[in-house]
Amino acid sequence: MTSKLKYLVASGVISAAMMSASSAFAAGTTQGTDIDNNVTVDFNVGGVAQTQETAADSFKVDRKIIFTVAEATPTGTTSVVPGATDQVTTFTVTNTSNDTLDFSLAGTQLGGGTAEHGGTDNFNVTGLQVFVDSNNNGVYDVGTDTATSIDDLAADDSVEVFIIGDIPIAQVNGDVAGVTLTATALNSNGTAITAATDATANTTGVETIFADTGRDGIEADGDDYTVGAADLTVTKVSRVISDGVSASNPKAIPGAVVEYCIVVANGAGAATATGVSVADDIGAIGFVTYDGTFTPKMNGTVVSGSTCTPGADDATYTGGTDTVSGTLNDIAAGETRTLVFRVTID
Repeated sequence: MTSKLKYLVASGVISAAMMSASSAFAAGTTQGTDIDNNVTVDFNVGGVAQTQETAADSFKVDRKIIFTVAEATPTGTTSVVPGATDQVTTFTVTNTSNDTLDFSLAGTQLGGGTAEHGGTDNFNVTGLQVFVDSNNNGVYDVGTDTATSIDDLAADDSVEVFIIGDIPIAQVNGDVAGVTLTATALNSNGTAITAATDATANTTGVETIFADTGRDGIEADGDDYTVGAADLTVTKVSRVISDGVSASNPKAIPGAVVEYCIVVANGAGAATATGVSVADDIGAIGFVTYDGTFTPKMNGTVVSGSTCTPGADDATYTGGTDTVSGTLNDIAAGETRTLVFRVTID
């Protein structure tokens, strides 16, 4: 009996060629890209070269939905003043998916609790709106930035989004309003994304999976507004300068000269008060006449009790309205300014 032995000998190392994607982004190869693999096997039998064997495999890159919403740098609370309009908090939406996506946007407000930067949320802004930075300048431009959703954000691209609100005039120093921006990923035609789950079998076609935090295609981040208001208190004190009779401890008798001091103080930790205009209607006091021998003075300080330094700057007396008025210098936190004038008791 003749025994025949077959020997299979690879005449060359198995080679494979793989076509790579034409471009790579933060999340990898673009979805839908074909990954083709071809292999060839050469072999001999009994020293004779045999017909080459080949094989191929092909599949498409699946779609990975991943993106972030984050407060834009520099981070920190947005300082605002009472009554200010169109106050801006800025966020950055970054698409690190391997596909171009749309995003719907929603701005909401906290209902109490701790705000993003540690303050306690205790008020809501009014007229809350959300707009996309249409010209990519990082600044909210009224009338230019009007889009309320993100259209066709390419893979590895970012865009800034603004939450806009008005600050009620009644808010006081240190008040905090927390806001949140939420972005929801959509197909590039604006329709909702249907994603595969972990239980969905993989195919050679394109599946979509959510790879973002929470794996739901929704991301959010917060910011807040903190009111930096002046905390002004106004006090009006008086002292009798002379009465024409007593050499000491003059009394408030007819003919006596009385000095009024209007004290404007700004609280500790408050915002600087500017354009502080003071007006005192002497006619409304009654039973006194303006003392024209004493020039009204402003920007002095309180020495003690009802005694004030007159200050170096002249105030104004308007006879037609019987009013003393003046605009004080800026009053920083913890500072005091005065306006001093004198009258004679009728």
